[in-house]
Amino acid sequence: MKKILAGLLLCSSLPLTALAARDDLDELRDSGVNKNEWRLSKYDKLRDIKVYVKNDEGKNIRSFKVEAMFNYPVEDLARLQADVDSYSKWYFTTLESKLLKKVSDKEFIFYMVHDAPVSMPDRDVIMRAAIEPMTKSRPYVLIRMTALPDYLPPKPPYVRMESENYTVKFTPVGKDKTLLESEGFIDPGGVSPTWAINFLQGKGPYANMMGMTRMLQLPKYRDKDQKEPNPFKFFE
Repeated sequence: MKKILAGLLLCSSLPLTALAARDDLDELRDSGVNKNEWRLSKYDKLRDIKVYVKNDEGKNIRSFKVEAMFNYPVEDLARLQADVDSYSKWYFTTLESKLLKKVSDKEFIFYMVHDAPVSMPDRDVIMRAAIEPMTKSRPYVLIRMTALPDYLPPKPPYVRMESENYTVKFTPVGKDKTLLESEGFIDPGGVSPTWAINFLQGKGPYANMMGMTRMLQLPKYRDKDQKEPNPFKFFE
């Protein structure tokens, strides 16, 4: 699936019987069963990717969690995460991505534009990434992503996203394996059916895992002689 917002329009126009045929009908509407607990939304056994969703108390839009095992060292994943300009090549529905400011070697602010279907305005978002480097006492990298809707003035016709808040955790598992765990909450803003947003809330994280896998095969991330110095500190 390529577009979260395009999907919203598509889901709104499809009959429920067609959606049920895809075995995703249970995701369209909340059944009220275990609403506040993580429940498996998608499991790709071949690629070792699991996506979960849940309904937090007082929120209509679901939160997401994804777990994925990559056959690449943690340094490669950190290098891809630091390459903000590449996000438009793999990050779900992203048309544009650019670094706005390097606050420090552990913090940066960036801008993204997310695609929307015809007749709906695209969404834009300003994000702050705060890195907690891996150390001897902390055997993982943690990145906290937080939306900064007021960092820049509105840019019509885009709709500014209020929330795209999540964490990304990289944990080495052996020499050339890394467990990625990400958890958070995303609200595209504007006028969109809540049930349709929830239907796709678990799809974006899976698409991102597939995109990262594709990008990590490129020489610039895996070949030592083509790697550029990482501009941010993920390891201490």
